[in-house]
Amino acid sequence: MESFEPASCLGAIERYRVTHAQFVPTMFTRMLRLPEQDRLGHDVSSLRYIVHAAAPCPIPVKQRMLEWWGPIIYEYYAGTEDVGSSFITPGEWLAHPGSVGRPMGEMHIVGEDGNEVPTGETGTVYFAGGREFAYHNDPGKTAAIQDRHGWRTLGDVGHVDEDGYLYLTDRSADMIVSGGVNIYPREAEQVLLAHPAVLDVAVFGVPHDEMGEAVKAVVQFADPGVTASEEELLQWCRELLAAYKCPRSVDVVTEMPRDPSGKLFKRILREPYWEGRTSRIV
Repeated sequence: MESFEPASCLGAIERYRVTHAQFVPTMFTRMLRLPEQDRLGHDVSSLRYIVHAAAPCPIPVKQRMLEWWGPIIYEYYAGTEDVGSSFITPGEWLAHPGSVGRPMGEMHIVGEDGNEVPTGETGTVYFAGGREFAYHNDPGKTAAIQDRHGWRTLGDVGHVDEDGYLYLTDRSADMIVSGGVNIYPREAEQVLLAHPAVLDVAVFGVPHDEMGEAVKAVVQFADPGVTASEEELLQWCRELLAAYKCPRSVDVVTEMPRDPSGKLFKRILREPYWEGRTSRIV
């Protein structure tokens, strides 16, 4: 397929008896949002091995996919920089929901002081080893991903449990600082994705004269004919999140800026709000 369309994807799996495939979580969400007669009207019993990556997958979305396709959905966390990676099987994920697996190599969770944090505490995810890597014509960025130990990071924040499984909180570059409080937008994004009218969402910080930044949500509805008001979406968040984590406003777009692999260009959404202002955009 040159572009993803959920019903066509299921039709191709049935027609060509596809056994192996790779997806990103947005594709899972779009398939799950199909009317039940369309979603279950295709024979996908040929599938044997599914892998997903590139973005965090909300726990309810992955649970529904495992119920639908069975325990054949694997997940990895990595980057083209080859800094480090992790991998998780379906069985492991069911025992550790939300995890991206155990590291395939040496991993460290580092606090703001540059030291490793105890198990269960949140910090920046660093890996040791990997191949030599440099960002093209950007020595500053290349140096910035390495700490004093020589460990390198993809810029993600997370923690490990007592069994050594990694859970990602968010990207450090996406952190919102509002009134001196650090807010990671992924939690609000996953709450909004659970709303039946929402297909895709991005949450980020926008300028606020008093607080520095305010939490903004931008949503794409699954069906133009089935929408929700801004107040309804805000109330949905208030019922499920601490008040300081909730968006203060919601804007609507017809399509999110994603590349064919599913990567979201949050910068494109964020830049107009920061035009003419000092920005934390990276």
